[in-house]
Amino acid sequence: MTSAIAQIVALPRAVPPVLAVGAFLKNAVCVTRGAEALISANHGDLGTPEAIAAFEACVEALVAEAGVTPVRVAHDLHPDFHCTRYAQSLDLPQVPVQHHHAHAAAIAAEHGIEGPVIGVSFDGFGLGPGNQSWGGELLLAEGAHYRRLGHLALLPQPGGDRAAREPWRMAASVLHKLGRGPEIAERFKDIPAAAMLGQMLDRRLNSPETSSAGRLFDAACGLLGLHPIAEFESQAPMALEALVTAPEVLPTGWILQDGVLDLLPLLACLAHCTDPVRGANLFHGTLIAAMAKWIGDVAATAGTPYVTLGGGCFLNKVLTGGLVDRLTALGLRPLTAAKVSPGDAGLSLGQAWIAALS
Repeated sequence: MTSAIAQIVALPRAVPPVLAVGAFLKNAVCVTRGAEALISANHGDLGTPEAIAAFEACVEALVAEAGVTPVRVAHDLHPDFHCTRYAQSLDLPQVPVQHHHAHAAAIAAEHGIEGPVIGVSFDGFGLGPGNQSWGGELLLAEGAHYRRLGHLALLPQPGGDRAAREPWRMAASVLHKLGRGPEIAERFKDIPAAAMLGQMLDRRLNSPETSSAGRLFDAACGLLGLHPIAEFESQAPMALEALVTAPEVLPTGWILQDGVLDLLPLLACLAHCTDPVRGANLFHGTLIAAMAKWIGDVAATAGTPYVTLGGGCFLNKVLTGGLVDRLTALGLRPLTAAKVSPGDAGLSLGQAWIAALS
C-alpha cells in the first residue's frame, strides 16, 4: 500500500496532534505527531473533481497512517476553497489561518524558530483578514500571532482573477495609474478587450485592488511584452527571470512611506524600456534593493534578526539569492524554504504549526 506521507519535517518541539488542510493551489495536507509534521504529496489545484477526491482520500489516509486523533483543524481564511469547507464539515475545533502568516510560519517551523520572525510573504493571492487581496506582505510573526508591518502598494487588478493569466491587464493598470490610460488601447491593440479596459479602470469596474507581488511581476512582464496572455500560471514571470543577466538597480525606482513599498517609478521606467533583458535586470535588481531597504528599516525595531522568505515568488532564484545576500550584509538572518516548497505546496506546514500553538 502506498504511504500517504510524502515528507516528514522535524518541528521545534512536541505539540498536540492537529490537521491542516492546506491551500486551494498546489494542495498538500499536514498532520502533526509529537515533534514532527507529516506532509502529504501535492494534489494539484482543488478545482477539479479528481483533485478534490484525492484531497479528501488523502486526509483520511494521512490521519490513519499517523495514528493520531487531531484535536483541531487549520484552514485558509478563504470561505470558498473546498479545503476550507471540508475543514468546517469536520467535528473539530477550527483554526482559520491567514495565508501569508502560514507562509512565514512554515519556514520558521522548518528552521526550528519559535520566537518572532519578520515574515516576507510574496505570492499571487491570499485573503487578508478583511477580505482584501493580499500578496506582497511584510509581517511580524510569532507562533500563532502576527501583525502586518507593511505591504506592497495597491494596484487595481482589472478583470479580477483573469489578470493572473493575462499580464497585459496589470500593465494596463500601471499605465492607468501613471495617468496614461489612453495608451492602453493602442499599446495592446491586438487584444480586443484592451479597447475598453481604460474605461473599466476609470469606473473601477471589476478591478479590485491588490498588494500582490505576483501581479507586480505580471505588470513588469506586460510592460516588457513578455507573454501578454500566458498559457499557464507564472509563465510570464518565469520568462522574466530567465532573461536576467546582471541585476541592475534604478536608485529612484521606489518610494517607501509608512511601511508601503511602491515600485511605480520602476514600472514607469519599464514602460519606456525597449530591451526586455535590460528590463528584467532593472526589475530584479531594483526590487531586491527596495525590499532590502524596506526590511532593514523594520528590522531595527522588530526585535529579531530572522527574516522568512515565503510564498511562490521565492521560487525565483534571482530574487531569493539577491535578497539573501543583501539581508545577510545588513546583519540579518534570512531563512529560505529548504525542506518544503516556499509556495502553497508548503502552506499546510505553517497552518499546522500555528494551529498546534493556538
